[in-house]
Amino acid sequence: MVEPMKTPHKVVIVGGGFAGLYAAKALGKSGFDVTLVDKRNFHLFQPLLYQVATGTLSPADISSPLRAILNRQKNTRVLMGEVIDLDPQQQKIILRNGELAYDSLIVATGVSHHYFGNDNWAEVAPGLKTVEDALEMRRRIFLAFEAAEKETDPEKRRAWLTFAIAGGGPTGVELAGAIAELAYSTLKRDFRNIDTKETQILLIEGMDRILPPYDPKLSTQAAHSLERLGVTIKTKTLVTNVTEDAVTIRQGENIESIPTRTVLWAAGVKASSMGEAIAQRTGAQLDRAGRVIVEPDLSLANYSNIFIIGDLANYSHQDDKPLPGVAPVAMQEGQYVAELIQRRLQGQAVIPFRYVDIASLAVIGRNAAVVDLRFVKFSGIFAWLIWLFVHIYYLIEFDNKLVVIFQWGWNYFTRKRGARLITGEESLLQLGIDENGNYYAPSGDRSNVATTHT
Repeated sequence: MVEPMKTPHKVVIVGGGFAGLYAAKALGKSGFDVTLVDKRNFHLFQPLLYQVATGTLSPADISSPLRAILNRQKNTRVLMGEVIDLDPQQQKIILRNGELAYDSLIVATGVSHHYFGNDNWAEVAPGLKTVEDALEMRRRIFLAFEAAEKETDPEKRRAWLTFAIAGGGPTGVELAGAIAELAYSTLKRDFRNIDTKETQILLIEGMDRILPPYDPKLSTQAAHSLERLGVTIKTKTLVTNVTEDAVTIRQGENIESIPTRTVLWAAGVKASSMGEAIAQRTGAQLDRAGRVIVEPDLSLANYSNIFIIGDLANYSHQDDKPLPGVAPVAMQEGQYVAELIQRRLQGQAVIPFRYVDIASLAVIGRNAAVVDLRFVKFSGIFAWLIWLFVHIYYLIEFDNKLVVIFQWGWNYFTRKRGARLITGEESLLQLGIDENGNYYAPSGDRSNVATTHT
């Protein structure tokens, strides 16, 4: 008698971010049939997206093709596709152009921006989660300086040189610091009609301090560093409206409309659409942000072979509050679930997931950062050096590390940023340049088209 060959256990991972990628890498020698599905063909190092948005790095510097990362894992294949639904009874996921069966399913599709019921603000206040978001921010930031250079009305010029950042978490703090360095250092000799030192940068935070998850002393130190850079911090302040030419804020009973042409959003997140699909198909509970509430082993209550990890998961079994949506949490969850699946199939005991919080870091600007190592908290140039080392270490591919090290070194000594590109035809129209290269009134009136060409 010849025994039938056993089919390898099929693990499907949805999402190639930190959580999904680290799960896939941890399963490389498992003997399982592993499939990683993502609607993009690359892994994005999101912590450095703000540097793309402010012209320090290019998108390719912080991105790596998923196939290249996993090409040595013979048991792993990568599929480029969008997952729109799942069937837990039949154990399959539904793609926009097909289906895929699984024995164990890992969902790590992350989160997007949250405008707290004001989704129409997205058109005028972009967030920062994708490469496209970063490029749109970069376009708006550098377009603002170009438009100010051409503007003759002092009030309108002041609006172009005013940048409002909603959200005082790490992303907002890093954006504010980077834009301040741009305006007050990098660009100060590049223009003739404007003084970029007149730029006003507003950091708006609803809580009583910036960096709310951090130690209060570090928040205070970060605030002082930003203020030295020229950033104006408004705490206990809520954004109540955003238009193309103003942001309205409320601080207590006081309501103020601030003229600005550039509002950047870093104030909240909501779960991807997969959260709703999972809830409808499995009966899983969602929190207010749409994240899936998971069991102590990151599985669903009624489906022990479906795991939710990364920013999409609400894991509240440690300290009675959800884990933060940061890269180290996602990495550890991905590795934990990969090990859990292997231990289960071997009949071994499984302990609940527990996040080991090693450090929290946020950079403010040149030679300025804050670091919380739990046993010691500090700021300044040494914290900045640690921030640099940690981010270089966690970049996925070796060539990315080399490129980023070179770019950072060049920028540090020259104070230049080489990726200051404004792209898109709509950028020319906003500057008052028609399809033939002629200037016209930015209001849209082309009756007085000049003969001067770009």
